[in-house]
Amino acid sequence: MLFTIPWSDMIDRHLSQEVSCGSNHKVLLKLGGLFHDIAKPMTKSLDDTGRARFLGHAKQGAAMTANILERLRFSNREIRIVESLVYHHLRPAQMANEGLPTPRAIYRYFRDTGEVGIDILILALADYLASRGPLVSMDEWGKNCQLINYILAEHDKQQDKILPSKLIDGHDIMNAFDLAPGPLIGKLLAMVNEAYASGELSTREEALALIRRELSSMNKRQTKVAQKSRDSEAQKD
Repeated sequence: MLFTIPWSDMIDRHLSQEVSCGSNHKVLLKLGGLFHDIAKPMTKSLDDTGRARFLGHAKQGAAMTANILERLRFSNREIRIVESLVYHHLRPAQMANEGLPTPRAIYRYFRDTGEVGIDILILALADYLASRGPLVSMDEWGKNCQLINYILAEHDKQQDKILPSKLIDGHDIMNAFDLAPGPLIGKLLAMVNEAYASGELSTREEALALIRRELSSMNKRQTKVAQKSRDSEAQKD
């Protein structure tokens, strides 16, 4: 059963990375496994079929975990890592609700999870095995390993596709669309970077077209909000 577990020298090096004096990612991953379902008793409810649900247990569990580790005098970085493990531990399964996740979903997963993205994938496998116990299905286990392997492989490909500076930069965006410097430029660049890493664009023209569509959508949304505000004021009169 264990031969399908995703493993590589890269994963081994990552888990061995020192986080704080006396701890590394491997140690904190074990803490994440210990705490990941800590809020289930407080969030348990039954649906119409009598099935137990634990809505919000990841978010509440992350807050509880942070409080416990603060009292135990863990470093800020250690707390942040374990808190993130608990908060995001459902993400791998959520990404695969309808088959293998898209490149965009994988990009956003690693964007959101940062340095613990790999750790969470390993935690998801351990969580699956623990929840099934001796009743684990070899077929289902193989599918879970296939999912994690696919996510890691796609992430490796995306890491190699860093947005070339010559493709487009902030000055290009400001000049092309007559925009002032500000947070919007960073958001537009991030959007282009995501699309590039996901394989949805590869040229400067495609990047500018994507930005043009986004700015058009933003203008439409702002116009709609302004119209609703005017209608609301007119009704008051």
